[in-house]
Amino acid sequence: MVDTLAVVLAGGKGSRLEPLTRDRAKPAVPFGGGYRIVDFSLSNCLNSGIRKMLVLTQYKAMSLDRHINLGWRRFFCRELDEFIDVVPPQQRIDEHWYQGTADAVYQNIYALEKERPSYVIILAGDHIYKMNYRTMIEYHKRVNADLTVGALRVDREAARQFGVMQVDQKDRIIGFEEKPASPKTIPGDERHCLASMGIYVFTARFLFEQLCRDATDPDSAHDFGRNIIPSIIDSHHVYAFPFRDENRKGDAYWRDVGTLDAYYDANMDLVSIDPQLNMYDSWWPIRTYQPILPPPKFVFGSIGTGERQGCALDSIVCQGTVVSGGRVERCILGPLVRVNSYAHVQDSIVFQGVDIGRHAKVRRAIIDKGVRIPPGVEIGYDLDKDRERGFTVSQGGVVVIAKAEGVEHLLETGLVA
Repeated sequence: MVDTLAVVLAGGKGSRLEPLTRDRAKPAVPFGGGYRIVDFSLSNCLNSGIRKMLVLTQYKAMSLDRHINLGWRRFFCRELDEFIDVVPPQQRIDEHWYQGTADAVYQNIYALEKERPSYVIILAGDHIYKMNYRTMIEYHKRVNADLTVGALRVDREAARQFGVMQVDQKDRIIGFEEKPASPKTIPGDERHCLASMGIYVFTARFLFEQLCRDATDPDSAHDFGRNIIPSIIDSHHVYAFPFRDENRKGDAYWRDVGTLDAYYDANMDLVSIDPQLNMYDSWWPIRTYQPILPPPKFVFGSIGTGERQGCALDSIVCQGTVVSGGRVERCILGPLVRVNSYAHVQDSIVFQGVDIGRHAKVRRAIIDKGVRIPPGVEIGYDLDKDRERGFTVSQGGVVVIAKAEGVEHLLETGLVA
């Protein structure tokens, strides 16, 4: 789709995912062992035939920048006018940080205009889903829309976290309210609302006009959902496009992994017998950076006795990981993890380079990159004790150990005894 430019908004703080976002932006948080959250939006673009992308970053962008440089540039050919460019805040128009989603695009309007696209698709880089954007863009052209908004049916309770739309019989948007306290439901269905997915297809010239108009409004929050969309639905052609996913399962799959519990649940789904998210579909691959590492290894199986058997059951195990006499159940182990003898890890997400010591026991935990769990330590068995250690415990009882936190420094205090 040579006439379309994708703009991926990847600068959010992700404060509800703390401490996982303490040193990285939310789109750069690992997912499913070997992926990053942003890989899903980028893969959707590539699979949809969109080969011109701008990724707008802001907070703690180094990890995300490195990931895209190492893993994504190889899919594009500059000589054929294909590219994926990471764009940090330029402050060419204003010396402030991005004030909202619309302001983020406006402050980079020169980069957009330089490419002279006919259409611009604006995406959030922090959701997990599979979608063919080509069909949405073709729909936008067919109905001669100025703006088309991706729409998802959600429960009324969940709708309070989204922009909620009302549409007529032709799917033209006639009402829009951002994060309403009392969302309006779909006519004839009092349990569900029509929510914005944060996916917008604009006719390019119309987008530029609206961004410039909004930038001069001193009362605007400079946000697509709060300001631009409500201001144009009565005077322009604004349509909703019902979400059609490429997951090839019974139910459509779209997840906002914006909280620790939502993130944990979405990952744990992947190790179930029949996951809701289909990661094994060769027709819609999810691409990422794959470092050159040896395959995973399990030792002390044939000669192990009693509890010293290296095994992983109902789990995802990435490259370079060694399970050496430990037992892993219903877990996601990232690259270069080591689980040592007699350790027992259950229902946990373990990031790259984690070392779990002998006789350690870990349950319902998220352990960030490079953390070392000393021998004999128990994580997730006494939540009050975990809180005393300074670890984050989610509302759902998941213990999160941050990258720089670790456990070793607590040995001197006696809190890990």
